[in-house]
Amino acid sequence: MSSPAKLQDLPPKGGYQNIPFKRIPAKTYFKGWQMIAGYAGISTAGLFLYWLNVKENHRNDIEMRSAKNVIYPLLLAERDREYLKQLRRNRDEEAELMKNVEGWEVGTWYGEPVFKTIPKDKLVEPTFQEFYVHTDYKHMAKRSDIKLMN
Repeated sequence: MSSPAKLQDLPPKGGYQNIPFKRIPAKTYFKGWQMIAGYAGISTAGLFLYWLNVKENHRNDIEMRSAKNVIYPLLLAERDREYLKQLRRNRDEEAELMKNVEGWEVGTWYGEPVFKTIPKDKLVEPTFQEFYVHTDYKHMAKRSDIKLMN
């Protein structure tokens, strides 16, 4: 048996279309002067908004500085008050710990004043370790790290 004859693939009638090889310029939406004007307008608007933002930030900085200056004495007073309260707690803790020791008087060494040349009503600042003597070590260690950072 013989196979049917194969048809050759031929070009369409009238031939193929021409291949476009000429340069097709891009569509222009804006002219050069329009682009420069747009750039200048956007830059001017951006600088204006930046100037407004700088003014607002400056006002906020002044307000924050004023608020810090106003509240600073209050914070110092609260810090000093808490410091004195902790000194009182330390004295009370010492009195509680040493209540069974005969001859022990709080703030002295077995009845002898530790500082003999200082008047009794003058506050003697305790050392860092003395201040934290009745607390957990982790609290003292945390505070010592903060103190070293300052």
